[in-house]
Amino acid sequence: MYKLWASIKKDGRILLRDKVGLALMFLMPIILAIIIASVQNSTFELVNDKKVPLLILSRDTGEASKELIASLEKGGMFTLKKLPATATADDIKNKMEDKDALLALIIPPQYTQDVLSKAERVSGEALKTIAVDSTATDSSTVKASPLTLYYHPVLQKSFRQGIDGALNSVLQIVQSKYIVRALYSSINNEPSIPQSLEQQILSNETPVNQLAASRDNSLPVPNATQHNIPAWTLFAMFFIVISLGSSLVREKTSGSFLRLKTMPTSLSVSIISKQITYILITMLQAAVIFSIGRWLFPVIGLPALNIPADKAGLLLVTFLCGWCATSFAICIGTFANTQEQSNGIGAISIVLFAAIGGLLVPSFAMPSSFQGVMRISPLYWCLEAFYGLFLEGGRLGDIFRNLIPVLIIIAVLQLATWLGMKQKRLI
Repeated sequence: MYKLWASIKKDGRILLRDKVGLALMFLMPIILAIIIASVQNSTFELVNDKKVPLLILSRDTGEASKELIASLEKGGMFTLKKLPATATADDIKNKMEDKDALLALIIPPQYTQDVLSKAERVSGEALKTIAVDSTATDSSTVKASPLTLYYHPVLQKSFRQGIDGALNSVLQIVQSKYIVRALYSSINNEPSIPQSLEQQILSNETPVNQLAASRDNSLPVPNATQHNIPAWTLFAMFFIVISLGSSLVREKTSGSFLRLKTMPTSLSVSIISKQITYILITMLQAAVIFSIGRWLFPVIGLPALNIPADKAGLLLVTFLCGWCATSFAICIGTFANTQEQSNGIGAISIVLFAAIGGLLVPSFAMPSSFQGVMRISPLYWCLEAFYGLFLEGGRLGDIFRNLIPVLIIIAVLQLATWLGMKQKRLI
C-alpha cells in the first residue's frame, strides 16, 4: 500500500508540472461547453422565443392583404417592418444585405382578388354538392398570383422550412376566413357573418400537449445545457490522453520502466497508480463542469443544469467513463513510441470518436450507414449512459445496458495494454 501511495504522489506531482495538459483537461472543455451551449441556446431561442425580422412590401390595397399582415403580427413569430409601395426588389435586397432583416415578403397586387375568387369557387362547389344552390359555377382552378419570399443565404434549410410552415398556416387562415364568409353569405343571404361566429369556427382547434418521453414526468423540457454539459464532460475526460499518454511515453524512453525492474516493486503498481490518479482527475473534471452548468450558467443567461435524481447512478457512470478514458490513454501511451505519436494519434482518435459517437452530431441524425459504426466509439456508450440520466430521468437500472459495452471496452483496452507491454518487454 505504501508503494502504491508513493507512486500516486509521484504521478500527481508530474501532472501538476504539466501546465498544458491541465489546461487541455480543464480550461478547454469549460470554454467549449460555455460557447457551444450559448450558440445552441441562441438558436433554440431564435426558433422558439425570439421574433424574426420580416420586411413586408404590399402591392395590394385590399382587405385580404391587410388581414394577412395582421395575422402575421398576431402569430408572434415575426417582427414586421413595412416598406412603402414604391419600394423595389433591389431595395429589399439592399436592406437584407445590411442585415436589417433575414426575410422579406412581397404581396402581389392581385392578392385580395385571388383570395375572393378562390373563396367564391370553393363555396360554390360546396353548395352545389349539398344541393343548396343549383347555380352553375366555374369549376376551373383559380390561378393565383404567387407571393415572393426572399431569405438571407445564411438561413439554413431546416429554419426556412419552419418559416414556410408558419407562413403557409397564416395564408390558410386568411383563405379560410373568406371561404367561411362566402358560405355564410350564400346560405343565409346575409352580407356578413357575425364576428363571434367566425372566430368560433376558425379557432376550433384540437389542443396538443407536448411532453418529453422521459421516465420522470417532472423533468423540465431538455435544453442546450442538458445536451452539452454531459457531452463536453466526456470530451474532457478522454482528452487526458494528451497528458497521460505523453507521461507513459516519457517514462518508457527515459528508462523509468527498466529501473523499476531493479527495485523491490513492480510495473503493475505504477500502472495502477496512474489509473487511480487519472480516474480521480476525470471525476474532478466532471464535478467542475457540472458545477459550472449548475451555478454559473444561470448567471450568464443560460439554462441551469438539472442534476439527475439518481446521484449514486451518476457517480458510478462518471467513474466508469473516467476509467474507460484512462484505459484508452494508457493503451495509446503503451503503443506510441514518441510523444508526437501519442499526442497526434490520441487527439485525432478522440475527435473521430466524438464525431461518430454523437458528441458533434446527434446520433439520430447520422446516416444509416453510420448507425453500426458509431457503436465502436466508447464515447457513444458513455454519452448514452449520461443522457439516460440527464435527459430521460432514468436510474442506474435503466441505463445498465449502456454500461455493459463500456465495461467490455475497458476490459479490451486493459488486455491490449497488457499485451503491448508484454510485446515491448516492459513486464
